[in-house]
Amino acid sequence: MKTSFKPEVLYEDKALIIVNKPAGLLVIPDRFDSTQPSLNKLLEEKYQRRIFVVHRLDRDTSGAICFAKTESSHQYLSTLFQKHEIIKRYTGLVVGQVMPDNGRIETPIIEHPFVKGKMTTAKKGKPSITDYQVVEQWPLYALVQFQIHTGRTHQIRVHMQSIGHPIVCDELYGNGKPLYLSSFKKKYKASHQEEAERPLLSRLALHSYELSFVNEEGIQISVQAPLPKDISACINQLNKWTKAKF
Repeated sequence: MKTSFKPEVLYEDKALIIVNKPAGLLVIPDRFDSTQPSLNKLLEEKYQRRIFVVHRLDRDTSGAICFAKTESSHQYLSTLFQKHEIIKRYTGLVVGQVMPDNGRIETPIIEHPFVKGKMTTAKKGKPSITDYQVVEQWPLYALVQFQIHTGRTHQIRVHMQSIGHPIVCDELYGNGKPLYLSSFKKKYKASHQEEAERPLLSRLALHSYELSFVNEEGIQISVQAPLPKDISACINQLNKWTKAKF
């Protein structure tokens, strides 16, 4: 596997490593296409040792993700995740005006009965808890922070779709349309140099910005991953060209 990508290390000690995952990179190898790079394999190349996967992020989700360096650490961290003793916070852009501006979503989640790889809400699903808080609100979009208390597949994406506010650019749970400046800037006109308008964002607008837990030695670890440039650019443009009606 040859790639120029160098994992950005946010925190590291003898037992674990927390990395800022870029959007578009798999966490583990694709079992159907072994030629695609994965973060796990890149770290194993970097450290020349086995690196243990503790949890996962969707391919197009960016941000903080934790790996273990030892079997003992892997077991310990996995137990923390199973017992929901790791604080996981995310930031995302969602569609629409979110009201109320904070709340808890507790709708159970289950595999979609007809679409492979997709999840849905249902009474007979697994218990799922997502807290949300609106950080900034614009007429057509909102910046929201999430804390998940369970680790269901696509949990934030499913829960936000269930209340009518899918994550921006979500192809599976939203319309998947890229975010353009013309989407919210009144009287937008493309420059003469542009044949077609370039999107501000064309990937899932979701970022894992914080992991917090107590390590094996009883030390509190709290790591934050700064917002990536693409999401930050969208926020700047939304602030520049739109005004919330509140």
